[in-house]
Amino acid sequence: MSYLKKVHEQTDTRFWVNNPTLEDTRAAIANDAFGCTTNPAYCSKLMQTDPDWMRGVIRDVVADNPGKGGSRLAETAYHEVARQLMEQFLPIYEESNGTRGFVTIQEDPRNEENHEFIIEACLRAAKLAPNYMAKIPVTAHGLPVIAAMLRHNIPVCATEVFTLSQARATVELYEKIAGETGNRPAMYVTHITGIMDDYFKDVVKKEKIDIRPEALAAAGTAVALKQYAYLKDKDFNGAMLGGGARNLGHFTDFVGGAMHVTINWSTGAELIDAFEEPERKIDRVIPADIIAELIEKLPNFERAYTDNAMNIDDFADFGPVMLFRTQFLNGYVRLVDEIDIMRRQ
Repeated sequence: MSYLKKVHEQTDTRFWVNNPTLEDTRAAIANDAFGCTTNPAYCSKLMQTDPDWMRGVIRDVVADNPGKGGSRLAETAYHEVARQLMEQFLPIYEESNGTRGFVTIQEDPRNEENHEFIIEACLRAAKLAPNYMAKIPVTAHGLPVIAAMLRHNIPVCATEVFTLSQARATVELYEKIAGETGNRPAMYVTHITGIMDDYFKDVVKKEKIDIRPEALAAAGTAVALKQYAYLKDKDFNGAMLGGGARNLGHFTDFVGGAMHVTINWSTGAELIDAFEEPERKIDRVIPADIIAELIEKLPNFERAYTDNAMNIDDFADFGPVMLFRTQFLNGYVRLVDEIDIMRRQ
């Protein structure tokens, strides 16, 4: 039994596979993957990891939709590769009575401030398969989209969550809509640990901040653990999903908790090679002196770590959110460019 299967058997921790090839998907499912996440850079990634599949989908989409513009073709291509993932995970969804086997789609980041556009795109995606899950940023523009999905009883992965304030806003919105409609679809509140670490490492380097390496390395995990404790304290009906893993600790640090973590399959394979038995780490406490140093040296850490430190209108401009969104924009534009090239051939 692999390490990941043992984590599933022996703990409440679950893993999702992120942006996989079809081969990755089969390997992840064989190791008890709970579900699958994708993001707007997925198709761009597939051009590198599985170019035959991705370019074949683009060719078919361009040929079958001569009247569509590049943006709608990009959406159609992304939806099609995600649909094929949904097909792979559908037996898990059906066997679990709709509690596992979800596949997320996050729509065109160029239009994420146009919530009506994103709502319409999500509703189109919801027709792909029953195990669709809408992946939506927790920003001032994303929260109305989340509300619309909840009203339609569509499962939601609330993403780009880097702060306790964002987690609170998501939970409060979920409970508000549930109270109005009675709908309680599956809801995952995500914390992107690795991207937060990348952001703070870049800040420290650029601003030449004197901070202990062990403190800097703990930043993303510290906020994640605070968010996990908050969701448990609120007895939230949904669950927490960790993401953006940049090292094995971004998975192993949370083992033992009722927490889900999405990882690239390459990270999954590394975990299997590196470990035999799960070790419970979710209960560990980040030392107070580490937290104090992070708060002192990194003002944006304090904003992320402290409850109600940010207003909803501040979410989209928060540094780690902007970093993550830029990566998505670059990836999605790469897909649009590839489609334009193929249309001219």
